Amino acid sequence: MLRSFALIGLISISLNATAISPVRLSGAGVIPKPVSVTPANGVFSLTEKCSIVVSGESAELMQLGKFLAGKLNPSTGFGLIVKPSDGTTQAGNISLLLGSVDPKLGDEGYLLTVKPDGIKLVAKNPAGLFNGIQTIRQLLPAKIEQSGLQSGPWTIPAMTIRDFPQYSYRGVMLDVARHFFQVEDVKRYLDLISLYKMNVMHLHLSDDQGWRIEIKKWPKLTQTGGSTQVGGEKGGFYTQEQYADIVKYAAERYIMIIPEIDLPGHTNAALASYPELNCNEKATELYTGTKVGFSSLCTGKEITYQFIKEVLGEIAALTPGPYLHIGGDESHVTKLEDYIPFVNRVQQIVNDLGKQVIGWDEIALSTLKPNSFVQYWAKADNALKGVKQGAKVIMSPAANAYLDMQYDSTTKFGLNWAGFIEVPKGYNWNPATLVPGIGKANILGVEAPLWTETITNMKELEYMVFPRLPGYAEIGWSAPAARKWSEYKTRLAGQAERFRALQIGYYPSKLIPWPATVPE
Repeated sequence: MLRSFALIGLISISLNATAISPVRLSGAGVIPKPVSVTPANGVFSLTEKCSIVVSGESAELMQLGKFLAGKLNPSTGFGLIVKPSDGTTQAGNISLLLGSVDPKLGDEGYLLTVKPDGIKLVAKNPAGLFNGIQTIRQLLPAKIEQSGLQSGPWTIPAMTIRDFPQYSYRGVMLDVARHFFQVEDVKRYLDLISLYKMNVMHLHLSDDQGWRIEIKKWPKLTQTGGSTQVGGEKGGFYTQEQYADIVKYAAERYIMIIPEIDLPGHTNAALASYPELNCNEKATELYTGTKVGFSSLCTGKEITYQFIKEVLGEIAALTPGPYLHIGGDESHVTKLEDYIPFVNRVQQIVNDLGKQVIGWDEIALSTLKPNSFVQYWAKADNALKGVKQGAKVIMSPAANAYLDMQYDSTTKFGLNWAGFIEVPKGYNWNPATLVPGIGKANILGVEAPLWTETITNMKELEYMVFPRLPGYAEIGWSAPAARKWSEYKTRLAGQAERFRALQIGYYPSKLIPWPATVPE
């Protein structure tokens, strides 16, 4: 969905056979669960004799080859190189091929065939190859993820995997407004979600507590509005060059960045920066607390719409994806008779920029444009209003999908206003049956938001995100009939060694049968 190119190419890695455990032989450890796995006899062993061979001159396939080498080389020490093919076929290779596949596999699906004499990964698009590479990573021993040299053997089981996603939109949201996260933190989060085939990161770039992206025509947004964060500590922001770097890094992992500028509420950082955005022409005080619903742009002033057009215009120019998120939630001090025409007008501004609107479910109170999307988080009635207007829904129900909700009353970070979300509660719901009247045909996909009122750094982020994130990835990818908690929790437990290898500080839920000992 995110990047589709008419390319034909091939990557090859030589392998030899050896023994392997029954669990990986069946492919049972893979998350998200593939559509089908057919075990076969025989295994491969990755050796120092291997090389990564790319046929053709495609820069994108070279990039895929380098990505694969970057995952295999640090732990194996093999120094696998990426080089063009000489046109000959060698036995014992992994072949990544772009070409004709079963139409059911779609833009992101793949067919992985592992035989004693070779492995072939076939996909329609590079995104499908990238997803298949994540499966290969998970079929290798977890220590493949280590950054330092490890001992082998490096075995891959023989099997055939046919796989494709249920939903084209499978994402997370990161709130960088309440607490700011540096570029390297965002990139690490992108790396972690890509392993589980998630393809969207929604960045919440503005709120009452901070403005986090440089706008050249409105420099005080970051000079003033970006100067602080929750708790009163120093804030921060992304320059346009840094934001573009994040977008590029995400695209290399077939992840789309969706920027959000929350409007007309959650705007105190902007109101403190520019007094003309307030109805009384007076700048507000910077805010470092956690209350919501007290701020609003002055919806009756033309300068407000000039501001929105110029802000969104600069962001749109930096964002190749089709969507701009306009927020729209918790505008408690904006009268409904002002809110509705405001959202209607902002939708048109976004459309005039060549983008499509996403907004939190409150925007369905307005007259939605034909290409607008509603993100369900709080009120099912609002989401249903959107569906009745022909809009598709992104499912982010707070009581099921908010990653900032505590696991239980003892969780040291997070909130609980939407209830506690232990790992099984986060996993055991079906987007297509959660709200009567919102079926699969009405749903664009699934997103798990992380609000950061209480989350201040990556260590805390990872504790709240893992081990729940793989479950949200599976909800978006795997068929509901194939998902059972009793089986999933065992696969999730099998990820513990991989979490450790990736240095993820996860929450050790007592509801997961974690292995008694996990190698460091």
